[in-house]
Amino acid sequence: MADLPSLNALRAFEAVVRTGSFRAAAESLFVTQSAVSHQIKQLEEWFGTPLFAREGNRTQPLPHAKELARALSLSFAEMKSACHRVRNHKISQPLEVAAIPSVAVCWLIPRLARFRTLHPDIDIRIIYAIHGRDVTFRDADFAFVFSRGRPTVPDMEVKPFLPGDSVPVCSPLLAIRRAPGDPAQTIPALGLLHDTDLSGWQAWLTLAGAADCQTPPGPVFEDFNLLRAAVLSGQGVALCPMSMIRPDLEAGHLVCLSELTVISEWGYFLLQKPAAEQNEKSRAFGEWIMAERDRSNGPAP
Repeated sequence: MADLPSLNALRAFEAVVRTGSFRAAAESLFVTQSAVSHQIKQLEEWFGTPLFAREGNRTQPLPHAKELARALSLSFAEMKSACHRVRNHKISQPLEVAAIPSVAVCWLIPRLARFRTLHPDIDIRIIYAIHGRDVTFRDADFAFVFSRGRPTVPDMEVKPFLPGDSVPVCSPLLAIRRAPGDPAQTIPALGLLHDTDLSGWQAWLTLAGAADCQTPPGPVFEDFNLLRAAVLSGQGVALCPMSMIRPDLEAGHLVCLSELTVISEWGYFLLQKPAAEQNEKSRAFGEWIMAERDRSNGPAP
């Protein structure tokens, strides 16, 4: 008999105890439930003793099985961290940063030259993480996402980065045409631009005291950068996150028409590999990006 049982069988066993069922373990390992059952049977034959108490359709790990599962969980975590450390120490591998288009174009890229000046030896690869689509962050060192509340992403630490509070803005030339009076009436009169759907403006009008008014139609843009281009060119009023358009406001390219904010429950989050899997490059970028955020925008609430 071999000194150790099959590694696949041990992995299946640990997954069953961790997830609480054969079915959930099979889903987490991307195999069939019968394959997991076969691995557990093989493992029990190797040990010469049952690992689970079977009560009808429920399966409970026995005390010695729980102890084994705890040890295996720690061992697999150590193996995973060791493999990531070796992989991340490849000198030729650039630091990979995934970012949704709004963060990439409006926030990250304009500041990236400062990081390159501080760390000219660190190569960076910027890729898109498209909002609303499933993204695999397995190979990314960092990722910027927009989420309603803190997202849960396996194998990544999640930090609040910037608030999503949005205000109505337009170009200075369009702002001149705004008539005096109730913002809930005068702002829609300039023409509304919509981000993805009409819900943002519906929420704003409700807060402005015009809940009974029908939201005026207007162009709908599926990407914030398209919306920003339209509002900069004077095509209407848009609800834009302050954290993304602050430079446009400071430069006078856009004018804020009201301090009433919406979409506050949404925010920008920074995802990064756990500390045990970080190398010098990722630690340097992580420290820089948080310092840059605090310097430029202030910390997220």
